[in-house]
Amino acid sequence: MTDIYIVSGFLGAGKTTLIQKLLKEGFQGKKAALIENDFGDISVDAALLRDGNVQVKEMNAGCICCSLSGDFVKAMKDLLDQFHPDIILIEPSGVGKLSDITKFCANPQIRSLAQIKQKITVADVKRCAIYLENFGEFFEDQIINADTILLSWGEDCPGKVKSAFQLVSRLNPDAKILSEPWMKINTARLLNLYQNDQSMISEKDYLAKCHCIDNPELKRQLKPLYCDNHTEQDEGQDSCDCGHTQQNSDLVSCGCGCSCSHTQNSDHVSGSCVSSHSAEEVFDTVTIHTAKVFNTTDLQRRLWQMERNTSGTVLRAKGIVHTAGGYLNVQYVPGSVQMKECSSSGDMLCIIGRGLKQDELAFLFDGN
Repeated sequence: MTDIYIVSGFLGAGKTTLIQKLLKEGFQGKKAALIENDFGDISVDAALLRDGNVQVKEMNAGCICCSLSGDFVKAMKDLLDQFHPDIILIEPSGVGKLSDITKFCANPQIRSLAQIKQKITVADVKRCAIYLENFGEFFEDQIINADTILLSWGEDCPGKVKSAFQLVSRLNPDAKILSEPWMKINTARLLNLYQNDQSMISEKDYLAKCHCIDNPELKRQLKPLYCDNHTEQDEGQDSCDCGHTQQNSDLVSCGCGCSCSHTQNSDHVSGSCVSSHSAEEVFDTVTIHTAKVFNTTDLQRRLWQMERNTSGTVLRAKGIVHTAGGYLNVQYVPGSVQMKECSSSGDMLCIIGRGLKQDELAFLFDGN
């Protein structure tokens, strides 16, 4: 029986970095296969993860939770029949729903040959509150359906770790949550190889007391996830940061990221959106091929210009581009640009967001 590990997480959380760590440290001696789903027309992550010891199956130009769902089941079946792996790692698109992947893995064609061993979600401590508020239908699904939640970017923002821990633990109090720096994470413990591991942090231990009252920033981030000890009204504030009260506003953002308007009474239960959207309905993707040979300073300038001056909202950009010194792996999330030398060659950028304009972005990066 093949073990399936699903590594989920919203855009830019660090899924590919975690998979690289698992392949290097957790699955030595195992015959591993990887299903790599990119929302754009190309798979940057697949190029970075290719290795002679790992069979990689790319699924691009859509989300395996939506338009590629049938292709996903076929790809899984083909891998199991032809490659007979010990391990299958699945990296869904950052806008994929973990609940859908779980459902597809229960397909009769798959479940007789493979079983889900672990569902891991990576959550960015710097941005999880923002993603919950603006894209809650997708972010929340990834959190509440996880067995283990790994907090990322805590080394860069240690002050955000506690509030992020509280946020995800309230969404999924049963999950094991790892918050230590990634370099210190024991992959065997992460993969739950030690069933009686007592070092996993529990919500009860971590939240020994309520931090909402004495931390206004945390209280803002966690609305409406207040602890049981008090309510928003107890603190003398009956309106959210948007300037409307729950009593006087019929239209409440559902957090799905769509442009439709739901009324709280008809479409929401306890403030949560009960409608269902596909990633293709909510997010745009732009793929750019560029033959330009960049220098790092100019490339960084263009990426910041993309964030500040182009149409729509860019949530994620990644790619491999050519420079005079070789190839660079480019990773962008709002407020952060990272560029690293890489051995893989490429001439492409994949950009995900809302309200994006292909021609405008292609012009910015001298591409098409």
